Amino acid sequence: MRTDTTGLNRGLRSRHIRFIALGSAIGTGLFYGSSESIRAGGPAVLLAYLIGGAAVFLVLRSLGEMAVASPSAGSFGEYATRHLGSLAGFATGWTYAFEMVIVCVADITAVGVYMGFWFPDVPRWIWVLAAVLLIGALNLVSVKVFGELEFWLSLVKIIAIVAMILVGIAVIAFGLGSGDGHVGLSNLWSNGGFFAGGADGFIMSFAVVMFAFGGTEIIGVTAGEAERPEKTIPSAVNSIPLRIMLFYVLTLAVIMSITPWQDIDASGSPFVEIFTGIGLKSAAAVLNLVVLTAALSAINSDIFAAGRTMFGLAERRQGPAVMLRLTRNGVPWVTTAVMIGALLFGVLLNALMPGEIFLIISSIATFATVWVWLMILLTHVKARRTMSAEETASLKFPVPFWPYGQVAAIIFMAAIMVLLGFHDSTRVALIVGAVWLALLAGVHALWVRPRRPGPQLTAVTEKSEGKVPDGDLAELEGPAGASR
Repeated sequence: MRTDTTGLNRGLRSRHIRFIALGSAIGTGLFYGSSESIRAGGPAVLLAYLIGGAAVFLVLRSLGEMAVASPSAGSFGEYATRHLGSLAGFATGWTYAFEMVIVCVADITAVGVYMGFWFPDVPRWIWVLAAVLLIGALNLVSVKVFGELEFWLSLVKIIAIVAMILVGIAVIAFGLGSGDGHVGLSNLWSNGGFFAGGADGFIMSFAVVMFAFGGTEIIGVTAGEAERPEKTIPSAVNSIPLRIMLFYVLTLAVIMSITPWQDIDASGSPFVEIFTGIGLKSAAAVLNLVVLTAALSAINSDIFAAGRTMFGLAERRQGPAVMLRLTRNGVPWVTTAVMIGALLFGVLLNALMPGEIFLIISSIATFATVWVWLMILLTHVKARRTMSAEETASLKFPVPFWPYGQVAAIIFMAAIMVLLGFHDSTRVALIVGAVWLALLAGVHALWVRPRRPGPQLTAVTEKSEGKVPDGDLAELEGPAGASR
């Protein structure tokens, strides 16, 4: 293990970054959470996913502009520090890490449930522990190994989703195994209308919709380890939102065409409806394999994202200096170990309140996700306003619709935050979120000293971006492991 901080390795290619973002965003929110959004908004949830996806696209373009201009492991946390101040960057970075932890808690517990389908007599904690150790170990090897693992896990998941869409279209077009119920696109408007859930249901569905899109911002985190960020980041940012919207909208449209929206069971996965609709005997086993892969993929991406975010916080002296320690392959092993410990603690929480943990976790994750997106937008607006005309003209990946698109996205994100307070099941997210932000403000005031980075910190940060030679950094750092 290395005790210095000579920087993260740039080993992520364009295909890695695209599938990392897909792996983080396509998981629990689609395979299980989508049933909740359908029950709330009816067929109109399709429009909610389109609107939400458009807003997230503007967030990612704002992040992409900053990431291409200044790729960094700290990503939006570092940008917020630079443009909005130390407290804003500190709160943004740690809130994102917090978001990754609580989402992972839901996914890692689900792995134990999924494995119980095949091995009902084996204690669940064995599978949970095995998954934590396996994913954690693979994250410690090297960033290239992580990227390849995530590529293949996400590929399996995406192939399964595409297969579900094609099978569903065949059921709709040819009536294959459709059974006694009515199958057809008319199910989208003939069972109470397109807005069957009413205006209230349509609005409330956004709480689940935005949770589903959470994780796409990981694109900014990967910039610090991208081989050619000026090319890979724009390509990924432009393709990911479109792909995710297509996956969500097409899949749910097919599901609601095969099974009327009011008949979809909110306690399970709507994907089961496609398999049962064609009479596939092994439907449960196939679905179980898909959701298991989805959970492992999401856990893999989230451990990576949280670890790199905490590394960036430590670089800016907004986190413990020990988090800067790297393996010989340039992987921040301490932050990965922290995530593994958090996941093991999360399993205990799930055991104490198994019937309530998912809804609580998903609503808190929604708060954290939207808050981070809001900070990304505000940071970008502040950064743009400080640029000269020449600097703006030289941007390699400028945002579209400036400034009206960013203003609209900010208003939309703020409205989602307010929306969480209108329902008993999601109001807890605002309470936990307020306590969390207050705690961060207190920690920042007591232990974080807002000051300009000294030459040592500047060199470390620039080395992580490939700007400072090893020799120059060694002169500034002094003895390995020296106090920062």
